[in-house]
Amino acid sequence: MKPSTYPVKLTTARLCLRQFDRNDLPVLLSIFQEPGLLDYFPPTAPPDEARVARLIQRQLEHWAEHGYGWWGVTLKDTPALLGWCGLQYLPETGETEVGYGLAHAAWGRGYASEAARAAVDAGFAHLPLTEIIGLTHPDNIASQRVLQKAGMGFVGEFEYFGIVCRKYSRTVQAKGE
Repeated sequence: MKPSTYPVKLTTARLCLRQFDRNDLPVLLSIFQEPGLLDYFPPTAPPDEARVARLIQRQLEHWAEHGYGWWGVTLKDTPALLGWCGLQYLPETGETEVGYGLAHAAWGRGYASEAARAAVDAGFAHLPLTEIIGLTHPDNIASQRVLQKAGMGFVGEFEYFGIVCRKYSRTVQAKGE
């Protein structure tokens, strides 16, 4: 059953996290094309326009099926898309992962940590989840710091998406326990 209380729009001290729409395609495509942005993602090759359009459509479908998904990330005072962040159900393992990716211009400002923490906090506040995981390439130290700042602890290295990933986790006791 799809939870209905997860916010489709969320604000933090500096950010607005809101559902994607098809108008995000040109900016999201541009972000994905930035050199090095996908160095730690499988696949590392930048997607073409059709693939980014499918990604947006899949996220809208994910929201409809699961009641949560990735948001587009903007600053509170401007609608310009900085990237994405949110929760994703992993059908292969039955886990829910926090994911994020921001344009280079947004790096080093704490936006990814702020967005990831908000996504995880909202997940526990509004969804019947007892664990949310985060996955990073073993060499992606910056992403590991984001997950730590989102309150996650290192669990170990495991294979996901056909590569070895460092797995982080944050858990809460189920309500009523």
